[in-house]
Amino acid sequence: MPALDALRHRLAELSDLSSLARLASWDQQVMMPREGAAVRAHQLAAVDRLTHELATADDLGAWLEELERDGSDLSELDRDIVRVARRDWDRRRRVPAELVGEISRAAAEGQAAWSEAREAVDFAAFTPLLRRNVELAREYAACFPETPRPYDALLDDYDYGLRSERIEALFARLAEGLAPLIAQAAKGPDHLAALEIPVAAQKAAVRSTLLRLGVTDAAWRVDVSAHPFSESLGRNDTRITTRYEDGGLNSLTGALHEFGHSLYERQIAPELERTNLGRGTSMSIHESQSKLWENHVCCNRAFAPVIAAEFAAAGHPFLEPDAIHARLTHVRPSLIRVDADTLTYPLHIVLRFELESALIGGGLEVSDLPAAWNDGMRRLLGIEVPNDGVGVLQDIHWSAGLFGYFPSYALGTVIAAQLWQQLEHEVGSRDEALSAGDVTAIGDWLRERVHRHGRRLDTEPLVEQATGRPITVEPFLAHAATLVGG
Repeated sequence: MPALDALRHRLAELSDLSSLARLASWDQQVMMPREGAAVRAHQLAAVDRLTHELATADDLGAWLEELERDGSDLSELDRDIVRVARRDWDRRRRVPAELVGEISRAAAEGQAAWSEAREAVDFAAFTPLLRRNVELAREYAACFPETPRPYDALLDDYDYGLRSERIEALFARLAEGLAPLIAQAAKGPDHLAALEIPVAAQKAAVRSTLLRLGVTDAAWRVDVSAHPFSESLGRNDTRITTRYEDGGLNSLTGALHEFGHSLYERQIAPELERTNLGRGTSMSIHESQSKLWENHVCCNRAFAPVIAAEFAAAGHPFLEPDAIHARLTHVRPSLIRVDADTLTYPLHIVLRFELESALIGGGLEVSDLPAAWNDGMRRLLGIEVPNDGVGVLQDIHWSAGLFGYFPSYALGTVIAAQLWQQLEHEVGSRDEALSAGDVTAIGDWLRERVHRHGRRLDTEPLVEQATGRPITVEPFLAHAATLVGG
């Protein structure tokens, strides 16, 4: 079918352009000299404009019309390609190309400004660029007036079909269930010995642990960045980063977190590669994969002897498995989201969800954001924020215009627990395998139940198919209770 061949060719081009944009973004955060930001902003804007033109072209719409009219004999895969391509085309056609380019340029400039403002602890210097990103996000949302709230239009870019009302209900139950557990944990000792692990030992242990999980130099890069992230540029070109700055275990948990993201992309069915279905379906599902490897593998008591052995081999034989597990599962409210423990982490996201919803909805001004942030930290976590550097300036997302992204972090944590519960129900407890450093069955189960589908299933349908029920916070609350002896 000529229309199908043409559509598939266009989708492959769009996939390649997306990979190039991700490569440029990776380089900006890992390798690029700071003064290259202005030129990089123009480069990314040009790629985004070209992508938008190809993705919204009239010929693509004509191919879709022909296939929808005359494509009754399409395979099931090709029907999914056409269905999702129609949805993407319709959404992209709503957004003017000029606005797409402006959003991309503002994001690149915003990230550079955020980096400098964070280093200088100067929110006022960042305010004009953040205000610009908020205004552009509102313009974008206005292209989808049928959504119940403007914020829902932004959510659809990260978790298609989820609505803020649904998230509010899940987060309300989450906060309600976590409050007594965190209070119970606060009664325990807060004097765990510091794990003063040299950076050289951290790097060696991270490398050897990732090697155990299947990370090789031939198809992966492991680098350092201020904010850990991952980019998948193709089935055999995967980039992850972590950071080495605290003398503890965060470099390892960060590395396994990003490994989870990357494994997802690598295990999508090969026939989906360079199609519109060949990426992770949503940010919540993506985050569920990273949180599964972080919370349920890396922080699992059974895996602690493996971690201890890796550090011993790296020249730091002073860590006992019990001490590692105690440190990884210690519960105490803290300032920094990426360093937060398993129980308090979702409350960091509840706060960000509240704030960005209010920013987009018009109930909160950018200039009032630091005070609102500090109030929320006090209310949700009982913490006083000493300065904006460890407060409102700690995350990169708003500087990049990524509104609607934050809820996925808490949703992913919840979904990870739900998937892990189902995984152990089907294949049995992983304790014995993890104590031997064997994660094969975990990767295989995830490939079959989650990864291989790519974008063929949206967030909630995928969770229902994998676990037999809609998203629920109860498995996560049950897991959280075990961490405090509940």
